[in-house]
Amino acid sequence: MPTSVMRLARFAGRLLLALAAGVALVVVFLASIVVTDGAGSGIAAWLTAVGVGSLAALWRGRRRRRASRLLPFLPVLVAAALTASVCIPTVPTARRYPPALPFVATQHWRLPTGSQVAVYHYPPAKPGTRHPVPFVYLNGGPARGVSLLDHRFLQLLAHQGYDVYAYEPAGAGRSDLLPMGQYSISRSVRDLAAFVDRLGKGRVDILGFSSGGVVLTRALADPDVAARLHRAVIAEPGPMDGPTAQITGHQGQPSARGLAPTVTGPRSTGIPRYAVAFGLMRLGLLTPDTGLVGQAEGDNAFTAADLGSDTASAYCARDAHRIPTEDTARNFSFSPAASLRIQQTVKDAPSLAPQLRRSRTPAMLMIAECSSQVRQWETAVLANDPAVQRTQFMPGVGHHIWNGLDDNNDRAAAVITAFLQGKPAPLPNHPSRDEIPAFLRDHQ
Repeated sequence: MPTSVMRLARFAGRLLLALAAGVALVVVFLASIVVTDGAGSGIAAWLTAVGVGSLAALWRGRRRRRASRLLPFLPVLVAAALTASVCIPTVPTARRYPPALPFVATQHWRLPTGSQVAVYHYPPAKPGTRHPVPFVYLNGGPARGVSLLDHRFLQLLAHQGYDVYAYEPAGAGRSDLLPMGQYSISRSVRDLAAFVDRLGKGRVDILGFSSGGVVLTRALADPDVAARLHRAVIAEPGPMDGPTAQITGHQGQPSARGLAPTVTGPRSTGIPRYAVAFGLMRLGLLTPDTGLVGQAEGDNAFTAADLGSDTASAYCARDAHRIPTEDTARNFSFSPAASLRIQQTVKDAPSLAPQLRRSRTPAMLMIAECSSQVRQWETAVLANDPAVQRTQFMPGVGHHIWNGLDDNNDRAAAVITAFLQGKPAPLPNHPSRDEIPAFLRDHQ
């Protein structure tokens, strides 16, 4: 074999060995992140990986000539530089709240539970048509600010005579953060009860959407909280308890997931620090209160583009190329850690069915044709809550029912207001309780 070929083979072998050593150190770093739960912004894991790499380099270079003893340290230096980027914040570590909205005042209410929440009020546009019962909106998330798309829908209800209130849950939007251990689905229900009491206008009509629908469902199962509610509209709810969360079933008609154009804009997941933190949290390998990325920093870093295909999944496949902009970068707010924490408390919750079967608050369930929710999550509410008086299956819309496209907002408003006013439903009562087996069997 020619000398040049041997040298090339020897060089390639050394290069591969160096690459393998660098990759091994990155793996050690990630494993240490998990073991230490990101302690010290990841510095503990970084020191562990650098220490292991340095010891290995010293051992490998112990019999080499002095000039070549430093070569084993090269992959250590490269790996140290790469992993150091995971330990360095690139956004403020103190909470940076969205600026005030130009079209509605932001009030801040301190609730008896200790939560300080941002509140928005849309008084009825025409006092002469004012409805006597206040209307409260619980948005989805579960730790997400109220989007501009939702604000426009609330304005529509106010123009129809409703006295509309919405608040952003603790940890979301312009509301204050909580210590991570205080986030739970039961805390969300207590905050709802405290909000209604603070409002001081007696019983309220309430619309809960997505995770807000979960909060509302659990509120209906608590007689003390339900006593504060006049009528309840549960729209596209997620799982209400642990047994329901374990159900694997089908969704609605095809959504725009995988069909819509890629969401543009900056992504925190394109930055190593947040890609590692959010990725490991989502896999359950880091706790929501990880020491790697603080709650406030995570909230500041997360962007609408990070939601990716989750946004597209809220629309029908036919709308894939005309999905509206739900929010602006200045108003968008989502707390990934708090959201995961609340979702975990739902998964850990025992069956709600026995309590829900005693519910007496008049309720309506809204189901979207192209829902991205598991159908059994929705039908579980209908099956177990005897006070659900009607179900409205909304054709032509996805999970985000009032999406500003075509006449979807008007249709959603018509369904909601008809129920709140005790008028005939605009749509057939479908599925009824008796129709649940066929509804699920036919994959509607």
